[in-house]
Amino acid sequence: MTLPEDKLRTIDELVEECARWQDEGLEVVLVNGAFDLPHVGHLRYLAAARTLGDRLVAAVNSDLSVRSSKGVRRPIIPEAERVEILSHLWMVDRICLFDSPMVAPVLEKLRPDVHAKGTDYTVESVPERDVVEAYGGRTAICGDPKDHATTDLIGIILERFGGTE
Repeated sequence: MTLPEDKLRTIDELVEECARWQDEGLEVVLVNGAFDLPHVGHLRYLAAARTLGDRLVAAVNSDLSVRSSKGVRRPIIPEAERVEILSHLWMVDRICLFDSPMVAPVLEKLRPDVHAKGTDYTVESVPERDVVEAYGGRTAICGDPKDHATTDLIGIILERFGGTE
């Protein structure tokens, strides 16, 4: 797999890189998600998150993490391909994979200035909000209204094409 500018990093590698960026006065924004079957909602979320700071890190749920939260038939697209797709997006500076069901361990290690979540949340409902506040970061909500979801796309595909060729 060839990645533009080799954007994929381990979390440990990103700890140093994020700290260096912050030492240089740059604001680091972290988004997270499965990014399975990428769609326009993902693009709008990532583009809006990028405007909240100087560097955007996308923490992507690994295949193991997606299966544990969404069931054994997910993800549709394997993690290597989801990372490859994200790596081609101008607004994403770095990508890491994580296995945990929640992104809290990634936030605790990377300590981004901003944790950006989609509009299906409010600042108060973000599960990791307390983690971010504890190290002095902030939680932000961005993107378009939650009118797009991979689960909905799968339902549409099955409804329209299920059992037919």
